[in-house]
Amino acid sequence: MRKFKFLKAFFSPFRRPKINLYVGKIAIGTPYFYPRRWVKSKDKPGYLSPVPKKIGFDFVGLGWKTKWDQYDFRHEWDPIWSFVFFRWQIAVTFSAPQGIHSAHYWECWLAYEYATKKDNSKTERIAQCRTECPQVWTSSDDQKVDYYDLSLRTKYTKNEISK
Repeated sequence: MRKFKFLKAFFSPFRRPKINLYVGKIAIGTPYFYPRRWVKSKDKPGYLSPVPKKIGFDFVGLGWKTKWDQYDFRHEWDPIWSFVFFRWQIAVTFSAPQGIHSAHYWECWLAYEYATKKDNSKTERIAQCRTECPQVWTSSDDQKVDYYDLSLRTKYTKNEISK
């Protein structure tokens, strides 16, 4: 069930993830390689060998890790649902909304989901995220971007909460 936990983003204060549909020849990895299954190796007893899937489903959850401490989240890959039928694939990927890089969006959501107290209200949890897991980045021309403001729905951004 942890593979589907990212679906909570649809009902959180964050903007809804963008759903992308791909239909065509196998081209979307799950996550690093094309869809495959593991079978006993004929050459090396006791080992497994990868074999391309002919028919099957893959449900890949949001890929992430913590880097330096428990609140330093890093995005690895977007969630993917894939169905393979011979050499054809139907893939549904869940990426960041338009205008936001996936890493920034998902790292903000991960901080909200895993680094805040669930007893608090949504606005209190967002305030906790902003202080404990800030996502403020400075560009080469000294412009600061707060990715919480880009990732959150408008009623949860700094400007709306302070009104």
